[in-house]
Amino acid sequence: MPIALKRVYEAPEPGDGYRVLVDRLWPRGKSKEKARIDQWIRDAAPSNELRKSFHSGDINWKTFRESYLHELEEYRDLLLPLAEMALVKQMTLVYSSKEKEFNNAAVLRDYLEEIAS
Repeated sequence: MPIALKRVYEAPEPGDGYRVLVDRLWPRGKSKEKARIDQWIRDAAPSNELRKSFHSGDINWKTFRESYLHELEEYRDLLLPLAEMALVKQMTLVYSSKEKEFNNAAVLRDYLEEIAS
């Protein structure tokens, strides 16, 4: 099953399936009840240094993506069960970024799909 992506500020829907928050910090102004998060994997979020470099414009998307994929290798054992779950159950990676295409959830989705195959 393809892994979906959704901003945490969008209303949860039954079709989201298993909802995984993929940010290091809890989203501002969002209660845990309203977010309906099943799992929070903050350790697999980009490092603070990498996140800040990307958001400040010090590095471009390609560099961010490559660096984040390298960081994710450290958490492969943590992420493999999640990747395998996504093969049999609908999963949505939930993120807080305003950017819908160029964000850590998109990179993590690609990584999970790669290690699951």
